[in-house]
Amino acid sequence: MQGGTTFHFVDAGIEIALERAREAANGNDVVIGGGAATIRQYLAAGLIDEMHLVIVPVLLGSGERLFEDLAGIGNTYHCAEPVSSPAVIHLCLSRMEPSAR
Repeated sequence: MQGGTTFHFVDAGIEIALERAREAANGNDVVIGGGAATIRQYLAAGLIDEMHLVIVPVLLGSGERLFEDLAGIGNTYHCAEPVSSPAVIHLCLSRMEPSAR
């Protein structure tokens, strides 16, 4: 893509997809994109260190719940940087160190 973004589609599971993304990133950050079901898989596996959520107060009908069925991650993340405006809220969630939980 213009600007250097490259997409690779992997159907071998989330761990293999993340491993390949890390190799391709060559030490840079890896961003996981997808819907709530994709993100839930990575959260349940404990593979997300930092998450940037953008919440726009617009009712679009039904949808998927991002944190549904993730009771095991209870105190795993904390909100590191809440930023809001009249139009949008940005939440940066970071994984807490085990000693801080």
